[in-house]
Amino acid sequence: MTAEMLTEILDALLSLPAETEVVEFKKAERNFDDRELGQYLSALSNEANLRSKPCAWLVFGVENGTHQVVGTQYKNTRPALDAMKKKVADQTTGRHTFVEIHELWYMNGKRVVMFEIPPAPAGIPIAFQDHYYGRDGESLQGLSIEKLERIRMQAAAKDWSAEILPEASLADLDPAAIAKARELYTDAHKDKSEEIAAWDDTTFLNKAKITIRGKITRAAIILLGREESESLLSPAVAKIKWILRGSDDIERDYAIASCPFVLAVDRIYDKIRNLKYRYINPAHKTLFPDEIDTYEPYVIREALNNAIAHQDYTLGGQINVVEYDDKLVFSNKGSFIPGNIERVLVNNAPEEYYRNPFLVTAMVGLRMVDTIGSGIRKMYTFQRQRLFPLPDYKLEANRVEVTITGKILDMNYANILAENPDLNLLDIELLNRVQLGRSLSDEEIARLRSKRLIEGRKPKLYIARQIAQKVGQKVEYSEHKGLGNKRCEEFLLTALRDHQSLSRPEIDRLLWPLLPNLLDEKQKKDKITNLLTKLRKQGKIRNRSQGPNSEWLIV
Repeated sequence: MTAEMLTEILDALLSLPAETEVVEFKKAERNFDDRELGQYLSALSNEANLRSKPCAWLVFGVENGTHQVVGTQYKNTRPALDAMKKKVADQTTGRHTFVEIHELWYMNGKRVVMFEIPPAPAGIPIAFQDHYYGRDGESLQGLSIEKLERIRMQAAAKDWSAEILPEASLADLDPAAIAKARELYTDAHKDKSEEIAAWDDTTFLNKAKITIRGKITRAAIILLGREESESLLSPAVAKIKWILRGSDDIERDYAIASCPFVLAVDRIYDKIRNLKYRYINPAHKTLFPDEIDTYEPYVIREALNNAIAHQDYTLGGQINVVEYDDKLVFSNKGSFIPGNIERVLVNNAPEEYYRNPFLVTAMVGLRMVDTIGSGIRKMYTFQRQRLFPLPDYKLEANRVEVTITGKILDMNYANILAENPDLNLLDIELLNRVQLGRSLSDEEIARLRSKRLIEGRKPKLYIARQIAQKVGQKVEYSEHKGLGNKRCEEFLLTALRDHQSLSRPEIDRLLWPLLPNLLDEKQKKDKITNLLTKLRKQGKIRNRSQGPNSEWLIV
């Protein structure tokens, strides 16, 4: 958006007689509370939905009462603004966040920060830190029950998967797929097996909540439709693509399966090379190796069926399963409704809202998926029991990707799981990200520190000493931590007494192995420079020359 366009928008907002439910001004001259910012995102987004507005605006650098532009120094670098955008997304429903955070130097040269806030999606009220917010005039408050229900009711009216296809009939469904669905439904309702066997197809499909009063839904075509019936969903796409990639990342093989997905799941599953994996499991205290499947079958099916259930079919994309030598990567279109994986692990409860509630209900009835909370937790538990890395979720605005690793990547991490069976899933997930070198928020780092599980400074984090000692990582811990400053000073002074003088390159070579190996080259050089400066100011050493080849002597 150009400066001229932003100026026009700001002028229009400033001309309002007062703030509204979808416009808020704040001075925020230097800073603003992160939590309150997230609450305003929730409130303004929900209100924009209820008023059918294309967006809402939160503007920093403007006096609330007078609408005078005073300017702001809030997060005065682009990276800082972008980081805040992500931080808020990590704590909202479906990672809902700002469309953009705009910087504008208004006509008097004063900086204004304009948060462009999208409306809540139809049927999905937006929560921040699991609380829903709204507005009453200019006041920020909890979203009322009446407003909450108004947004929720939109989902019932706009469930894409529940819509009837008037031109479709029972003839558009695959008989083999209906038979498979009957088998799955009967297995899930064994106490009614005789009754189910007596139902005709129309009765069964209605009872299984796949059709509505005998009419064919989009969910029915996705799960049970003949391959050629996929065209009835156009412009939506109902396809699953399996790709086999070698270690060089070159595609070796592929297959594409269309509806009926109730059968396509097995076709894709059979493509995956679930070979045997042998390893010494430290939890079993034996030298004899375990031999197991590379992937737990439940994990494969749950990941694939979750992608089917939660795909945003209106985006026109296909579901992908990419197989590598030691991992599977599943991806589907559509945002992750819970917002972040930590919320699923902590809440341990089904999600309140789904993108395709009718399709999800049908798949749960056929036992194709568990509810999103319990299914994901089971996937994590299976990986934990094997001491493998946990499922690794990559969540983007309109895409969910999960990687399932089929082997132990780091035996040290496996030892941590084996020696600490009392760790909960959230703590393991965070340690898993430390293992994989992924970023953690300040709050997540604080959580692990409070439990004495990690040490080091962001972004260079490592396993804490007591954990390292328990799992045989004493050497690795010491290499990460390095010698303390006092020990390095004593070592340098001893060397100078032995040799009378040392050049800076010689000092670097002397101290380099003693410094934490988590420091990069520049950080190590800076640390040595600071140590030399400190000893010189204390009068313990002096330098005969300066620069990169300076020479240092004991005083």
